[in-house]
Order: sequence, then structure tokens, then C-alpha cells
Amino acid sequence: MIRPKSPFRRVAAIAAGALIGLAGVGTMAAPASAHHPEPSGTYCFAADGQATVTWKVGNSEDITAKITSVKSTVPSDFTSGDLKLDATLPAKGTGFLTATQTYRFAERQPKIELTVEARWERPNRIITEHRTVEATRAGTCAAEPTPTPSSPTPTPTPTTPASPTPTPTTASPSPSQSPSESPSPTPTATPVPAEPVGTVESTCDELIFTIENPADGKTVKITLTPNKGEVKTLTVEPGKTGSVSFDAVKGLTVTPAAEGLDDTEPIAWEQPAECDKGEGGGLPLTGSNTTTIAGGAVLLLAVGAGLFLIARRRRLRFTA
Repeated sequence: MIRPKSPFRRVAAIAAGALIGLAGVGTMAAPASAHHPEPSGTYCFAADGQATVTWKVGNSEDITAKITSVKSTVPSDFTSGDLKLDATLPAKGTGFLTATQTYRFAERQPKIELTVEARWERPNRIITEHRTVEATRAGTCAAEPTPTPSSPTPTPTPTTPASPTPTPTTASPSPSQSPSESPSPTPTATPVPAEPVGTVESTCDELIFTIENPADGKTVKITLTPNKGEVKTLTVEPGKTGSVSFDAVKGLTVTPAAEGLDDTEPIAWEQPAECDKGEGGGLPLTGSNTTTIAGGAVLLLAVGAGLFLIARRRRLRFTA
């Protein structure tokens, strides 16, 4: 007996093949995550001008990172907390690094900012990125109670015996009161342009510099001078992102230079753990691998086509 072919088998086979292919391509083409520290801060002022700033730094990734640089615009050291150079930044969701600073402002409030740079090491790439954050006002600090001076106890005046000729007494002038201190002016924050974000990434065959310029920033122009190869210039306008790369070779260092850039130390290419040994070489393992994606997609589509052909075959079943 010949059983009629179900009309749904062909549709099911086509759908299964397409889903397998799309799932494989989506998995292999997933972009790399954007590694960055997540700093935040608050501050308050007491009536006497004493300021207290509290910082907190989180992690955007599910692996720990190493703090490679910490800079604050507050003119004092950290008085408490575990945020410091070479500290381990806990993985996302497992904790934060904190720090506290106290200082007394003079004429006007300085810009209260914190810049934190961290380093992540994954098997196929090494990422270094920094973030700058401006502290936000959190009200007025609780002022310590100031003791009120008590009035002096009057000293009894001795009685002077009467004399035939009264001597006129001259009243002593009362001591003048010291002028009261004028209250300290309330500091006001001056808005400043947002700072760009820089990322340095070492892959198996490149050293990549990326600048993300916020929309309310200023045009950034940075000159990158390698110890091997040609000098490159990267210009990034507000609201845009730009990057340049250098071929990775053993001993490669690149020195950045730009207006307003404080850190101009050479940056060295570092070979990730899973790269081939030697002077660079090998295919980059960062992000999407086009060849692998294409090959996987072809293979999965072939499987889908095979399922489709199987579904089209007419099967003969004989029964006694």
C-alpha cells in the first residue's frame, strides 16, 4: 500500500533547516562585548567648606579586571576604600571598588572628576579602556556641632571707701565685638565638554586604538607614533567613533600625542594567550571570523537542503 505523503513534512523540513542555519550564523557572528569600568561618584559640602566625595567603580564584564590607572581631580588622597592601582575589579554583579576623599575648597569648587582605567585578559584578546565620570551633588553634609562660647561671669567690683572729694570715674569702653565670619559662598559647578573615551585592544595580529567622542564633546585629533612603521593620525568629530590599527610585531610600541592628553607613555602590543607564538601572525580572533561564519553557514544550509530532499522522496511501503 502506498501511503500519501503528508503536506506538512516538506514545510517542517524547510523550517528546520532554516532555523539551524540561522542559529549557527547568529552564534558565530555575535559581536564582542564592550569592556569598560563603570565609575560613579557623589559629593557634599558642609557649612564650613569641608567637602566629602564618595566614589564607586563597577565592572561591565563577567570576568575580573585589573585597575591600571586611577586619577582624581580632587586635591587630596583617598582616605578610605579599596580603589587603588593594581586592585582587582570584581566581575559584574559580584561587588564594587570604593574610595572616599575629603578636602576644603578655597575660592571656588574645582571640577570633581574621576578617571579609571582597567585591563581585561581574555584568551584571544587583551582590552584596556578607561572611563571618566563627574561626581554629582548629594545634598549637604552633616556638619559637626560648633560649641557656643558662654558669657563670662561678671567679676565683683571691690567697694572703695568714701573720700571727701569724689573722684569722677571714666567708663571704660566696652570691648568691640569681633565681626562674625561671613558664610562661605556656595560653590557652583561649571559645565565642561564631555571627555572622549579611548580603548586599546591587542589582538593576534593588530594593535587597535579606538576613540568614542560624545555628542557634546570637542573634535579630537590624536597622533600615534609607532617605533616600527608609519605615523598615523586619528581625527574624531563629536558624536562619532574612529579607530586606527597597527600590524602586530614583537616589540611594537605606539606613543599617543594630543592636545590636553596627560598620559603620553608608549603603549605596547601584548600577545593574547591563544595566539600563535612568534612575531604576530595568525588570524585575528576578535569579533566575527568571516571565513568561519561563511563555512558554517554553507554547511548548515547544506544540511537543511538534505532534509528538504529527504522530505521530497516518495517512499513506498508494502504491506502484506
